[in-house]
Amino acid sequence: PDWLSPSPAANRRLKYISLAVLVIQNASLILSIRYVRTLPGDHFFTTSAVVMAEILKVLTCLIILLAQRRGNIRAFVTLLYDSIVVQYRDTLKLSVPSLIYTLQNNLQYVAISNLPAATFQVTYQLKILTTALFSVLMLRKSLSRVQWLSLLLLFTGVAIVQVEQDGSKQKEAAVSPATQSYVKGLLAVVVSCLSSGFAGVYFEKILKGSSASVWLRNVQLGIFGTLLGLLGMWWNDGAAVAEKGFLFGYTPMVWGVIFNQAFGGLLVAVVVKYADNILKGFATSFSIIVSTVTSVYLFGFHVDLLFTLGAGLVIAAVYMYSLPKAVALPPSLGSAASSCSHGDSRMEAFLPKSVLVK
Repeated sequence: PDWLSPSPAANRRLKYISLAVLVIQNASLILSIRYVRTLPGDHFFTTSAVVMAEILKVLTCLIILLAQRRGNIRAFVTLLYDSIVVQYRDTLKLSVPSLIYTLQNNLQYVAISNLPAATFQVTYQLKILTTALFSVLMLRKSLSRVQWLSLLLLFTGVAIVQVEQDGSKQKEAAVSPATQSYVKGLLAVVVSCLSSGFAGVYFEKILKGSSASVWLRNVQLGIFGTLLGLLGMWWNDGAAVAEKGFLFGYTPMVWGVIFNQAFGGLLVAVVVKYADNILKGFATSFSIIVSTVTSVYLFGFHVDLLFTLGAGLVIAAVYMYSLPKAVALPPSLGSAASSCSHGDSRMEAFLPKSVLVK
């Protein structure tokens, strides 16, 4: 459709719009999850929220696929049947990243429920390190010296933040120490980063070896994600959900979190096509600042010199890693390389956001 292919002039405007969308989506999702998980009273089942977000994501992608075929139901059904059922081996390949993404989404709820929002936002940038390492190992990608240096700075910054948090044993004013476990949250975010890195690279490998659209891949991922999410909900909260109901504890704020997960990632996946890597890195860095400042006022989070140093190193590392490589190419290859670069950046833009929560 025309709305997916704006004019060059519109692309320039969307660059700045994408910055705002990225910052808002990055910061608001983490802060809103932290907020709803620390409110007094009965809490919703996080496993049911993961399933609900998957369902909404699948429905959204189905609507987009139908719109791309201009409402032709027959062509739409034929596409789904051929892509999902006939080519079932291709579909089954997505069961691996779907399982990991489902685990990751549940772990992020655990992490955000037990860590201050700002600490989670900083620590979760370790996914850049894990994704880079898996890319080198699985895709044989090469990293520039600046990128390797940025990964070192990233690890150092996160380590400083963890030492500061462990040493001071800071607690958010709105949360009782008995309601959270820092170690549990830290383990959850580390495992989430590892799973995010592996699943993202695996998914990229599948995308590069297939002509299927990202929207169709998200439908396939969502089908497995819904089934695996239901299995996880039954395993972890089966008895409680049977007693209290699937939508127990759902408030307008909880629905806002779920809609942010389901639609926010897909929206950013579209908008981010018009932003370069430097802008994406700047948006991620700025969202860390927004999360930290908001946490001070909303949760009583205390920022000291050591945390500022660690977070500053992480922000610098994120920006440095997003800088383009300086590669000298003959003029005849310049345009082709530029085309490939834009194609890769568009694909990579989908990877962190093609599923729930980045």
